[in-house]
Amino acid sequence: MSVIILGIESSCDDTSAAIIRDGCLLSNLISNQDVHMAFGGVVPELASRAHQANIIPVVDRAIKQANISKSEISAVAFTRGPGLLGSLLVGSSFAKGFSLALNIPLIGINHLQGHILAHFIQDKGILKHPTFPFLCLLVSGGHTQLVVVRDFLDMEIIGQTIDDAAGEAFDKCAKIMGLPYPGGPIIDKLAAIGNPTAFKFAKPLQQGLDFSFSGLKTSFLYFLRDRIAENPNFIEEKKADLCASLQFTIISILLEKVEKAAKATKITEIAIAGGVSANSGLRGALTQLGAKNGWSVYIPEFRFTTDNAAMIGIAGYYKYLKGEFSGHDVMPLARFPL
Repeated sequence: MSVIILGIESSCDDTSAAIIRDGCLLSNLISNQDVHMAFGGVVPELASRAHQANIIPVVDRAIKQANISKSEISAVAFTRGPGLLGSLLVGSSFAKGFSLALNIPLIGINHLQGHILAHFIQDKGILKHPTFPFLCLLVSGGHTQLVVVRDFLDMEIIGQTIDDAAGEAFDKCAKIMGLPYPGGPIIDKLAAIGNPTAFKFAKPLQQGLDFSFSGLKTSFLYFLRDRIAENPNFIEEKKADLCASLQFTIISILLEKVEKAAKATKITEIAIAGGVSANSGLRGALTQLGAKNGWSVYIPEFRFTTDNAAMIGIAGYYKYLKGEFSGHDVMPLARFPL
């Protein structure tokens, strides 16, 4: 009998539902919240209210698009954390009600684990995926981690940011330049036409495999302050070069640690995951570094890089096979270590 998982993702500002059958994707619907653009970032209260309005229609469309009935669903998997608590409460509450109504298991998923397991989503044929063990660079707006993945549910963090995440550095620096939210994709687009060596910014002298991005943000802020004092139009005149140089610096920081971790662990299966893995500069640089070092490199499809329920569904599928279910007293967690 097939195992069919309804996945629900509501950790931030995207309401998403997906259907996974035996590891294969049948549907993956996402409702975005444009309301936050006017505020330059996600407003938690507005996000949770939008989730309340969106979750039932999104789940209904996901089930219909998968061409299944609710009675065929084996279990419901939901994002337990980390994320915005109000947003997580909407998703977890719906999942509990759905589970109780159909008398099917409930599976709480770590959002970060879902990002990593997105590499195993099967869609329209066999998808090339990493073999165990592999090293995954998980980069998003809230997290930057190096993870050794030994099995579907066996993961160990060997390096992580001690302050800000790479995605946050992109977005905060974009805001300093006056770029609209979300700034990361705009920096990526402008960087394609800029000079990555036009300007140099501070790189942290962080030992080991941990990351740090707060010093880079400060360096970027002070650099612009001094240049604007000399030329008020500096940002507008040099926007593409600024974006290219910033992106080059962040990618250099990330990949220096990846290379160091690969040598330390002797792992040659290398993957990236998370929202920042959509960055074209990072994808290209990792591919080049992999060719240089003889690695097998795995880069997720763009639609599986940002928050989506397919990754929650696939994580739920592997937890279902292991019988790892949650009780209905399970609570969402704003902070939920991998």
